[in-house]
Amino acid sequence: MSTRQLAMVMDLNKCIGCQTCTVACKTQWTNRNGREGMYWNNVETKPGAGFPKKWEELGGGFDDRGNLKEGVVPSRYGDYGVPWDYNSDEILKGAEVHAQTEPRVGPNWDEDVGAGDFPNSHFFYLPRICNHCSNPSCLAACPRQAIFKRDQDGIVLVDLNRCEGNRQCIAACPYKKIYFNPKLSKSEKCIFCFPRIEQGLPPACADQCVGRIRFVGYLDDENSQVHKLVKKYQVALGLHPEYGTQPNVYYVPPLPGPRRFDKTGKPIEGSERIPTAYLESLFGPAVHDVLKRLSAELDKRKKGQPSELLDLLIAYKHQDMFQLGKPRPGFKLPVLK
Repeated sequence: MSTRQLAMVMDLNKCIGCQTCTVACKTQWTNRNGREGMYWNNVETKPGAGFPKKWEELGGGFDDRGNLKEGVVPSRYGDYGVPWDYNSDEILKGAEVHAQTEPRVGPNWDEDVGAGDFPNSHFFYLPRICNHCSNPSCLAACPRQAIFKRDQDGIVLVDLNRCEGNRQCIAACPYKKIYFNPKLSKSEKCIFCFPRIEQGLPPACADQCVGRIRFVGYLDDENSQVHKLVKKYQVALGLHPEYGTQPNVYYVPPLPGPRRFDKTGKPIEGSERIPTAYLESLFGPAVHDVLKRLSAELDKRKKGQPSELLDLLIAYKHQDMFQLGKPRPGFKLPVLK
């Protein structure tokens, strides 16, 4: 158990699916040396299969008794997908665009598809990184004790000197946020940009977020917006709490949205565009109280009454979203080789 726990809160009501966070992570950490197919950060459309494909059906995590549940390692071709090239040379000569190999699946394969039929179709975006869990199943499954939680901030890391690439951690992670590096024969994952954290800087995905949806801070810091959203107002929930890993990435769930329409085009009173039952399947039964709390605060604001919670979520000042303490003296950002 770490002394402190760094956490992230993402407000799904503000995510526009622009993938800036994905690009920020990719260009900083995973664009070379066997990491090209990794997406430590990805933004997937829900409802949808996600990345890797149907990861929620691939097992892992803990059962009700705290025992590890059986999981599988996603396949490269069927679940992750292999990047493909287009006929670039032919396009320059006026040919129609097509892939040189037949694509099967890949990141964002079903982006913006969602569920339902027009005019009642619906979807929202779900950004995902490693949850840096308080009870990480990847750590429990590793036979080499190569995975550990840092005492000072609870960030979960892989010791590549100890890792032998057994991939039991990948099978055990129910979020499938650990990846195998075929070039190094090692497992690798999101490191919460800890070199940036030690400089007092937020993770790249959070710093670059266009919609200002990501808050970063320590759960025990009562002045941090993370503490207020998770502990004080209790509007941020972990993804799939039934997995038993106690994730430390939290989400403010999306509001149900506008009402649905009947066959004549009239709005249906009391209907929900995004079914609350689906949100419960992602965030657990506590989502009902969260949605009521958010709606109540919105009603207060409509009446001209103040709402600290809404002011927090709007995030007027970018720097206030990150409460990370002072930089470590003399520390310099490493160069990834």
